[in-house]
Amino acid sequence: MFKKSVQKLETIIGNESTVTGELNIKGTLRVDGIIEGDVFADWVIVGETGRIHGNVKSRGMVVGGRVEGNIDASEIVELKGKGEVNGEICTVKLAMSEGALFDGHSTMKKAASLEGNSEIKGKLKSLVSSSNAS
Repeated sequence: MFKKSVQKLETIIGNESTVTGELNIKGTLRVDGIIEGDVFADWVIVGETGRIHGNVKSRGMVVGGRVEGNIDASEIVELKGKGEVNGEICTVKLAMSEGALFDGHSTMKKAASLEGNSEIKGKLKSLVSSSNAS
């Protein structure tokens, strides 16, 4: 019934759900509720009712709701018309629809320099630490 070679997990945080703590997800994470903590996933989709209060590290991300924290995506970040990001975005490709809100800085990185770049990870962590202190 299930192919053993497929190890992709799909995770959904429902509309009235709240998750607190660090999330490490294999596959795609869809957030329609609230996450309070850092997220590490292959792909992250934040629905219009979704909220993330923490950093996100992924291959790609679509923001239709709100993210308060830094985003480090190795491929693409897309902000939909009702999407909001308050924080830093570091990615190869950044797409913003009309009506999207972005308050922070963006850094474009080269696709070849993605793997094992601990300097970017440390930079994102230090930015969050400094913003929490103020």
